Amino acid sequence: MTKIHQFDAIVVGAGGAGLMAALYATKGGVKVAVISKLYPTRSHTGTAQGGIGAALGNLEEDKPLWHAFDTVKGGDYLADQNAAMVLATEAIDAVIELEHMGLPFDRTDEGKISQRRFGGHTSNFGEKPVRRACHAADRTGHMILQTLYQQCIKHDVTFFDEFQVIDVIMNQGTCVGVVAIQLGTGEIHIFHGKATLFATGGWGRVWSVTSNAHSLTGDGAALTYRRGVPMQDMEFYQFHPTGIYKMGILITEGVRGEGGVLINGRGERFMEKYAPRIKDLASRDVVSRAIYLELREGNGIKGKDYVYLDVTPTTVNKYLAEAGETRRITAEDVEKKLPDILDFCRVYLGVDPVKQPMPIQPTAHYAMGGIPTNVHGEVVVDANWTVLPGMYAAGEVACVSCHGANRLGTNSLVDLVVFGRRGGKAMAEYAKQADFVPLPANAEKEVESEMTRIRTSSGKTRPYELRQMMQKTMMEKVGVFREEAGIAEALETVRELKARFQTDLSIDDRGYKFNTDLLEAWELGCLLDLAEITAISALNRKESRGAHSREDFQERDDTNWLVHSLIKNHAPSAFATGVFEPDLNTDKKVDMSLASEDERFIPKARTY
Repeated sequence: MTKIHQFDAIVVGAGGAGLMAALYATKGGVKVAVISKLYPTRSHTGTAQGGIGAALGNLEEDKPLWHAFDTVKGGDYLADQNAAMVLATEAIDAVIELEHMGLPFDRTDEGKISQRRFGGHTSNFGEKPVRRACHAADRTGHMILQTLYQQCIKHDVTFFDEFQVIDVIMNQGTCVGVVAIQLGTGEIHIFHGKATLFATGGWGRVWSVTSNAHSLTGDGAALTYRRGVPMQDMEFYQFHPTGIYKMGILITEGVRGEGGVLINGRGERFMEKYAPRIKDLASRDVVSRAIYLELREGNGIKGKDYVYLDVTPTTVNKYLAEAGETRRITAEDVEKKLPDILDFCRVYLGVDPVKQPMPIQPTAHYAMGGIPTNVHGEVVVDANWTVLPGMYAAGEVACVSCHGANRLGTNSLVDLVVFGRRGGKAMAEYAKQADFVPLPANAEKEVESEMTRIRTSSGKTRPYELRQMMQKTMMEKVGVFREEAGIAEALETVRELKARFQTDLSIDDRGYKFNTDLLEAWELGCLLDLAEITAISALNRKESRGAHSREDFQERDDTNWLVHSLIKNHAPSAFATGVFEPDLNTDKKVDMSLASEDERFIPKARTY
C-alpha cells in the first residue's frame, strides 16, 4: 500500500538551494520535508571549490552594481537584469549570514573574510580584475553544504534521505506534491504538500566529459517538463575550461585567481590572444572556446587534446613580474590555498601542481537553462510570466536567468543561497494562506506502471550502452562548438535512443531493495529527454551567444535573438512516450530594466 505523507512545504533536493529554502520555510513557521536521493552532505554543492562572489570590498573597492554588470556582460546580455541585480545586492547579506551561521571562511590579516580573483569579475565596469570571491580554501561549497545542513537539523527540518522523486502530482492547475521511491525498500511514497520546491541540480551526465557526479541526471527538470512545465534556455550549457584531462574532474577557477596560467603545446600563454586585457580570467565560455581553437590549430600538448594549467611558483611569478605586480607566490601558498586540487592531481594524475603543470580540457559543467522562475522562486509557465500555483524551483535546476547565456564563476553558490532563501520565504508565505488541494485518485499509478515496465523489460540493450551513445553524440555534436548538420544528427540519434529505451531495454536486477539498476535506467530516460530538448533548442537558436557557439552563425544577433527560449512538451505524461515534437517559443523577452538607467547594461560587444 502506498504511504502518504503531508507537509506544508516539500523541498526536492538537499544541496545548497534546497537546504536554504527548507531553512527559511521552516523559519517562516511551516512544516517542511526535504526529500533527497542522496544523504544531504553528499549533494553536489559540496564539490564547488573556489568561492562565492560578493562585493564586500574587503581587499579593494567593490560595488554590487559592478557585480551585476559583470553578471549581465558575462551572460552575453541574455540575463534578466532585475535578477542579476537581486543576485549581486543580496549576495553581501547572504555571505555575512553564512559567516554568522559558522562557515569558516579564510581570513585577511585584519580578520575579515578573504577574497580572491575569479574569471569575469571586474571593478568599475570591466576596468580591471577584482577580488570578489569569498573562499574557504578550495572547499567553499563543501563548507556551505555542511553549514546549511547543520542549521536545518538545528531548526528541526524533516529529512527523507535516499528517497528518489519520480513524478510531480498536479491537480486543479496546482502542484500538490510528488511521488517518490524509497531506495531501501522499493516502496512508493506520496508526499502531499501546499508548496513544492525543486532543487535537484543539473544534468551534466548528458555529455561524456563532465564535472558532474553520476547522480546529476536532471530528474527535477525532466519530470516537471513531462508534466507540462516549459524549460527555458536549454541550449545554454556551460563547459568549464579546466577539467582534468579525460576525467572531467573540476580544477577550480580559483587556480587562475591565484595566478595560474594556461599554456599551449608551444609553451605560449595563449589567452593573451583571446582576451588581451583580462587574459586567463576571462569568462568561462571565452576560455573554453580559446582552448578548443588552440587544439584545432594543433597547439595541444604533444599533439594531444589538452593544454596545461600552470600554477607552479616559477611560472606564476614570471608572469606576475612581467605584469608589474609586486605580489609573488610560494609553494607554501599553493599548498595552503588549493589543498583539494593538489590532492586530486596527485591521486588521479600522478602530477604535483606545485612542481608540474596540470593537463586540462573543457568539461560539461553547468546548466544556465532549466525550470523558468521569477525572482521569488515561483515557477512561471509562459512568456507572460504566469505563475504555476504551488510550484517553486531554485539553484541549478531553475532558470531565474540571472546567468543569461553563460554563468560567471562563484555565481552558482550565490544563486543557491540568494534564490534558495527567496524561494523558502515565498513558500512559507504561500503555505500559510493556502489550503491543501486534494490529491487526484491513484496519483502514483502512471509512474508505478513505468517502473514496472522498466523492471520487467526483456530487450537486448543495457542502459549503460544507450547512455554511452548519447554522451558521445552530445559531446561531439552539441558541445562547445555546434553547427546545424551536427546538431540535427545528434537529435536524430537521441530520438533513436529514446525509441530503443522504450522497446529494447533490459536490466539485470528485478528486485525492490536498493535497485540502483532500475533507478539508473529511469534516470537515463530523464537524460534522454533533456538531451533531446537541448538539441532542439540549440538547433533553433541561429546565433552565437555565451555558451552556445554556432559555427554557421558566428555572430550574436540582438535584433532577432535577444529573447529566451521556452520549450514545452505538448503531450504531458509521467514518462517519455517515444518520439514527439516539443513546441518551441521565443517570445519571452529579456528583462532590460537596468538598461534604461545605465547604458553600460545595454547589449554591446563583449570584450576582455
